[in-house]
Amino acid sequence: MEFTWTYQGDEQRKVRTFLQGHGVSHRMFSQMKHNGGAILVNGQPVYTADYINNGDQVTIVMPIEESNDLVVPDFHPLDIIFENEHWLVVDKPYGVTTVPGHADRLHTLVNQVKGHLIDEKAEDLVPHVVTRLDRDTSGLVLLAKHRFAHAVLDQQLQDHSVEKFYIAYVQGILPKNHGLIDEPIGRMDGDFIKRIVREDGKASKTEYWVERRYQDDPNHPMTRIKVQLHTGRTHQIRVHFAHLGYPLVGDDLYGGPLWFGLKRQALHAYQMKFYDPFIEENRQLSTDLPADLLALKNL
Repeated sequence: MEFTWTYQGDEQRKVRTFLQGHGVSHRMFSQMKHNGGAILVNGQPVYTADYINNGDQVTIVMPIEESNDLVVPDFHPLDIIFENEHWLVVDKPYGVTTVPGHADRLHTLVNQVKGHLIDEKAEDLVPHVVTRLDRDTSGLVLLAKHRFAHAVLDQQLQDHSVEKFYIAYVQGILPKNHGLIDEPIGRMDGDFIKRIVREDGKASKTEYWVERRYQDDPNHPMTRIKVQLHTGRTHQIRVHFAHLGYPLVGDDLYGGPLWFGLKRQALHAYQMKFYDPFIEENRQLSTDLPADLLALKNL
């Protein structure tokens, strides 16, 4: 796969500096050097220490990634929201793990994406997960179709510039229309899965807006909220609202009530926004609520 940019500037500039400005990391330079890639200026091979001038075209040639045989393709159809040569955005149903692990190594979203790439006859068969969701959270998952796309988005994740929005239903009536939960999250001692708010945890910020309060049924007081993640900790939304005393409906792990026949936590990633460097514009993608949560909305 090749990517080309044109240098525009009055002064000479090193190839390495120019490419670093376009998201090419030290690791990617190494991959190109040792795995059959190349750096070209006006079609001719160059070194990273060489200089370029105004109007020069700089091209990187990324080597094809070898498929990991441990990741078995699953040809289950995907609910694709958006796809091009760089990105794949999928609406993940609840009950599907994002990446292979001890609980499931055969039918995760990554296995399904690999099956999709094989069906497409893609050269690169290595799915790169940019954003992931808990097994029983539904909604948008962003994957990069090659390692360069993954690298540039990973930097945006570190800068917290990828915007992710969720719809959640919590037990109880939240009194404030808007709030920011700024509490550190870490593992619960002696528990591999569960997280808690703790002083020595990692900084975690969750912002929310109340969309509707369900107060008519005294046996099922509930609030529907829009949530934006400003950090990306494991179980962050679930932990933060449980800490406030408003656990998510259906979230048995964190004390949420098992109401309305829900078989998972009432949490759906419905919108994301990120800067696409390949078109130099923002992309905004969204998806509707699934049937089980749509039924709650209409209560």
